Amino acid sequence: MGVLVDEKLNMSRQCALAAQAASRILGYIKRRVASRSREGILPLYSALVRPHLEYYVQLWSPQHRKDTDVLERVQRRATKMIRGLEHLSYEDRLRELGLFSLEKRRLQGDLRAVFQYLKGAYRKDGEGLFTGLCSDRTRGNGCKLKEGRFRLDIRKEFFTMRVVQHWPRLPRKAVAAPCLEVFKARLDGALSSLV
Repeated sequence: MGVLVDEKLNMSRQCALAAQAASRILGYIKRRVASRSREGILPLYSALVRPHLEYYVQLWSPQHRKDTDVLERVQRRATKMIRGLEHLSYEDRLRELGLFSLEKRRLQGDLRAVFQYLKGAYRKDGEGLFTGLCSDRTRGNGCKLKEGRFRLDIRKEFFTMRVVQHWPRLPRKAVAAPCLEVFKARLDGALSSLV
């Protein structure tokens, strides 16, 4: 898979290498593309740079703020390259371009994977991955995921633990979506208030 992990399951090296590869491509785009318009830069960023920042991210999601910042810095540079947006703050640039921060995109991918799992897409491979409790008597969306108890602190950063805190905060309308496409559309609307 090309994912680097050290003996303590730390993903800092993977984050640094992903950011370095993405930054290198972004630098090439900056030097070679004369147009600084949204129509010129955004498709190139989405197709060539962002995949490096998100490759197998459900496996190696950044555990530390410094790792998150290293990755986010690449997207900051990419949005700042676009003519007319240089003077805006990062959040305003993202809003103007219709993008999410990389942190929200990781959460979006995690929640999509959970939805697919709960709908039965990964039953064979992910058996026992989550313990779910669905009820109409609870507040929130009615579907809670149960956290496991672990002896090692590193398990707190695993995919199954990351999504447990966010899933109950999703609106009932999103969780009850009949298919993944409807869930994606409803999740995008709800994400602005999640992180």
